[in-house]
Amino acid sequence: MTERVIDPRNRGFLFLDSHPAGCRHLVADMWRSCPEPTGVPEGAGPVALIIGSSAGYGLAATLAGLKRAGIRGIAVSFEKAPTERRTATAGWYRTAATAELARAEGRDLVFLNGDAFSDATKEQVADLIERRFGGSLDYLVYSVAAPRRTDPATGTTYATVLKPIGRADRTKTLVFDDRGAPEVREVETAPAEGDDVEQTVAVMGGADWERWIDHLAGRGLLAAGFTTAALTYIGSPLTAAIYRQGTIGAAKAHLEATARSLNERLGAAVGGRAVTSVNGAAVTQSSTAIPGIALYTGLLRGVLGAGVVPPIRQLAELWDQLTGAAPLATDDEGRIRLDGWELADDVQAAVAQRWEAATTATVAGLADLDWFRAEVERLYGFSVPGVDYTTAVATDVPWPDHTR
Repeated sequence: MTERVIDPRNRGFLFLDSHPAGCRHLVADMWRSCPEPTGVPEGAGPVALIIGSSAGYGLAATLAGLKRAGIRGIAVSFEKAPTERRTATAGWYRTAATAELARAEGRDLVFLNGDAFSDATKEQVADLIERRFGGSLDYLVYSVAAPRRTDPATGTTYATVLKPIGRADRTKTLVFDDRGAPEVREVETAPAEGDDVEQTVAVMGGADWERWIDHLAGRGLLAAGFTTAALTYIGSPLTAAIYRQGTIGAAKAHLEATARSLNERLGAAVGGRAVTSVNGAAVTQSSTAIPGIALYTGLLRGVLGAGVVPPIRQLAELWDQLTGAAPLATDDEGRIRLDGWELADDVQAAVAQRWEAATTATVAGLADLDWFRAEVERLYGFSVPGVDYTTAVATDVPWPDHTR
């Protein structure tokens, strides 16, 4: 078994290696911080499918589902194995740790490593539901953020584009230099052109979510009352031009339109429902790539401190609503809103004031930069309390075996 000391090496917000022990501790910390269920889930538990289960809100959905709802079923993600030169991806190690937790809880949760966009993965999941879980799926949570997608029907590959629509956008953004010193820059992003919007919608919209539902329904695997939720984000007016009103926003609008269409279809077919869940801000591997989001998130933490609601607590609330442990609360467009703490008028006013004042010279006093840096590092298993990073650790952790 390969063991070595792993130092954090990064290019901006992207780290080249991940720390297995740090990822395992992070999963354990998330588990402990998930609120205890009001009653111990009894019986075998509902059958759930989590798509995008290894990172961010998808990981939180998996852990909260285990703890709050006692789910069993299948978790799908797409991760890279360790090699001689590189560790595995952080999601690989987080998945191994989550599998250990599921076994300790006595829950039959299968972890599949595969391209969620492919029909082969969909068929593999359908076969498992049929053979292992009685041919009946109760819940599907969709949490996929990807740079590209190949449409199985046409073979066409589409790529996500992060651009405003209609005109260029100039915004502040946060970067760190080679010494780790913060710098606030202004960056300009050119507007979408050609088929940029269509490309982004094809990747991040509702097409694949709907394809999953169609595939499973075609196999007769949706239980009576089947419920599905896709996770999404709206965010602040400060980031709207590049996000909610940009190409990504067009994809999110398509996702929400897909939810409304699926809700009608599922209601008629199995008495089921489809919703989108609007989550609050978090530091994720995908969000750090969006101009302005890093600065905004750091400022939000500067305003709220410990009032920032972590993904695991948000997803605990989502599971309570999906399972009926708490009332289903939706807005006028049928979306579950878990972002009220972020978008409260007083919070946004305070963040906007700090945004205007933020410069390289002032940002350290306005944003919680230590928290933000640590959150980025924790995405890869670093800066996790309780981990000795001077000790060699095994890097060739196996993927969870679902044949046992």
